Amino acid sequence: MKKIVIIPTLNENKNIDILISKILRIDQSLNLLFIDDNSTDGTKQKIIKFSKKNKNIDYVFRKKKLGVGSAHKVGLKLAYKNKYNIAITMDADGTHNPKYIPKLLRHIKNNPIVITNRFLSKNSIIDWPFSRRLLTKIRYHLINFTLNICYDTSGAFRCYNLKIVKKKDILAAIDNGYSFFWESTFLLHKKKYKIYEIPVDLPFRKLGSSKMKISDIINSLVFLCYYFFKRFFIRN
Repeated sequence: MKKIVIIPTLNENKNIDILISKILRIDQSLNLLFIDDNSTDGTKQKIIKFSKKNKNIDYVFRKKKLGVGSAHKVGLKLAYKNKYNIAITMDADGTHNPKYIPKLLRHIKNNPIVITNRFLSKNSIIDWPFSRRLLTKIRYHLINFTLNICYDTSGAFRCYNLKIVKKKDILAAIDNGYSFFWESTFLLHKKKYKIYEIPVDLPFRKLGSSKMKISDIINSLVFLCYYFFKRFFIRN
């Protein structure tokens, strides 16, 4: 099976070497596709360097920051276009450990979608600052209550069986930012796709800085309210 790992990047110079090395040690048959939103810290140069050494590494360099959700859409469109069977999506910030990739691949054999869940393990975010743990848990429960679902929907570490999940369904989400993750999960759930979750430990970012801003949180809340009222009218 053709497998691709889609990794959006924005100024991840401190993490990119480690991430690529870890992924390729786990499975050298994986193809890596980086979607970079005009990094200015040397990330692009490192990606180019690795791509020259390894034919399984490819990239798309965009001229400006267009949103992490938009980056995932670009990567998934290319995965369908190039007839990949399996697509894994993950962050480049060091919090998504490639060691879970074999488990994602193992479960995708019997499920169309496999996502990771930070709340199935008791201490998965134990090293996070208290404020971030609190905010993340509030968001988790708020989204699930609002949308009447029971997944950890805001994470990007996922695996899709592209032979089962239709392109139009996986790309139906309209948000191009962080809300893409819960919106796409909700829409796929409404389409009756089986979504399987695996527990993961998610360490707090050690290198670099988060790209999420207060405006992203506010926009997500507004968009979630929109879906709260809309969800009753969404049909399969």
